[in-house]
Amino acid sequence: MWSRIYHMIVKEFLQLRRDRYARIRLIVPPLVQMVMFGYAATFEVHSVATALVDRDNSQESRDLVTRFTASGRFEIVAAARADADLAQLIDRGQVTVAIQIHPGFAARLRKGVAAPVQILVDGTNSNTALIALGYIRRITEQFANEYAANAVARVAAARLQTAPSVELAERPWYNPSFESRWFFVPGVIGSLMLVITVNLTAFAVVREREIGTLEQVMVTPIRSMEFILGKTLPSFLVGLIEATLITLVGILWFQVPFRGNPLVLLLGVSLFLTCTLGMGLLISTLCKTQQQAFASSFFILTPGFTLSGFSFPIASMPVVMQWLTYLNPLRYLLVVLRGTFLKGVGLGVLWPQMLAMALIGATVLSISIFRFRKSLD
Repeated sequence: MWSRIYHMIVKEFLQLRRDRYARIRLIVPPLVQMVMFGYAATFEVHSVATALVDRDNSQESRDLVTRFTASGRFEIVAAARADADLAQLIDRGQVTVAIQIHPGFAARLRKGVAAPVQILVDGTNSNTALIALGYIRRITEQFANEYAANAVARVAAARLQTAPSVELAERPWYNPSFESRWFFVPGVIGSLMLVITVNLTAFAVVREREIGTLEQVMVTPIRSMEFILGKTLPSFLVGLIEATLITLVGILWFQVPFRGNPLVLLLGVSLFLTCTLGMGLLISTLCKTQQQAFASSFFILTPGFTLSGFSFPIASMPVVMQWLTYLNPLRYLLVVLRGTFLKGVGLGVLWPQMLAMALIGATVLSISIFRFRKSLD
């Protein structure tokens, strides 16, 4: 038995060695995608196109505008004169944010009353709009607090020294500088592994059936179970190599810290591969051609990516969708990746994710093997 499985594994690697384009597809696209997503995927917003209407033209209003431009988050690209100009700029998509400072802004501040600033935001891209509003709120609050503190200091400096105050001591854990790349890169690793490994098994078996070599192999003394193991084990090894490669890119190129145990990460990746290889094998039992396998893979890859929590928070999804995420192995792998990379936690914390992937992998592999043997018969 093991001799026949060994020869099947050797056959797969020999076929991979002869197919130069297959080797290129396994190495170049994942690296290119890793670099592209690593740089492009971010929650941070920089240089938001901003229009300004300063009808006060005071030292205070100019100080507030300077704080916006100095933050690096906003770039003043237009200075409008009327409300109609602001609306036109937003309608044309030339600006995302418009800041309007009304007359009497400085006078109201000096009197100690509220001085409103109108902010118009293009809500077409709700994510950018919400992040930009958060930056605006933080800048204006800091300006107001500093202005109020300076005003009180001028009036009652001695009393201010003895006035009680609350000092906020921030201590972010695991990601002190709030680098969004540290959050996204582990997610990109998991997403790329999902795409690569599902297609590995699905296309490998379907290709054998399409060119007619599957029947030739099955007339040999090899059993169906041995054939399945001979097909999936090389894909498993290739998946481990791919995972190692893109993980090293994340650590060495993007400087994402790895604080955990590599063996814990290896266990999580191995369990995830059993799930994805089972999914690919299931696709291969339902499809006759590579075109069908390519189209069918989207029914697994797209929901798997969407329901993983990589870019869309699971807590914000409808309850039904949240329940469906428990069937998604990528959801658990992302917890393992971020836990080992950023937190350095071990099996004592990650065992629920490991157990979930083991159960999903065993179930999917069992169904796929049963379907595959039935299709061969």
